[in-house]
Amino acid sequence: MIKNLGDNNSLLHSFIAEIRDDIIQQDSMRFRRNLERTGEIFAYEISKTLNYSTEEVKTTLGIAEVPKLQDQIVLSTILRAGLPLHNGFLNYYDKAENAFISAYRVYEKDGTFNIRFEHISGPPVDKKVVILCDPMLATGASIILAVEALLRKGKPTHIHIVSIIASKEGIENVRQKLSRKKITIWVGAIDDELTSKAYIVPGLGDAGDLAFGSKSDD
Repeated sequence: MIKNLGDNNSLLHSFIAEIRDDIIQQDSMRFRRNLERTGEIFAYEISKTLNYSTEEVKTTLGIAEVPKLQDQIVLSTILRAGLPLHNGFLNYYDKAENAFISAYRVYEKDGTFNIRFEHISGPPVDKKVVILCDPMLATGASIILAVEALLRKGKPTHIHIVSIIASKEGIENVRQKLSRKKITIWVGAIDDELTSKAYIVPGLGDAGDLAFGSKSDD
């Protein structure tokens, strides 16, 4: 299932506009905060799909019956670009467990690349709801590897994949490779093209570099 929050007008469009803007991008603190704010919006929207139970809360004047989140949440992200987006989710799911995945592109001399998975640090995910976030879903290769790594830690009841901007090709790749899994893909915008180096066009550039500074190729 694909949930594109960009299909409806909301404040999310303003945040994504700033995230894409090459002038505003020069302020890395602003860029990180916008990623975080989009994470908070996605967190709220996903919360509408979760399971709740009614509990009694004692106030100074009586007893109130309120719905409380029943699902155990595991928030997961791919280092390093996903950290601000992940933090937006953690602002809302403050009792969630967390998983961190190290995976990155390794480019060959001919311009092609492979995704190298190194490590996952996180709890068991059996019978839990997993929210996996990464700002960009380009080819989908890193998301697929991340899901496969998470599934080695158990069988979650559902996996929510969250990307601010996705490509059509990446979404289709994830749908085909993970078609038998209980997965919902959440996006803020879907762009049509990928460059020869698999960057989304118009996209926004390298989210990790924009958030945390350029990195060495070593």
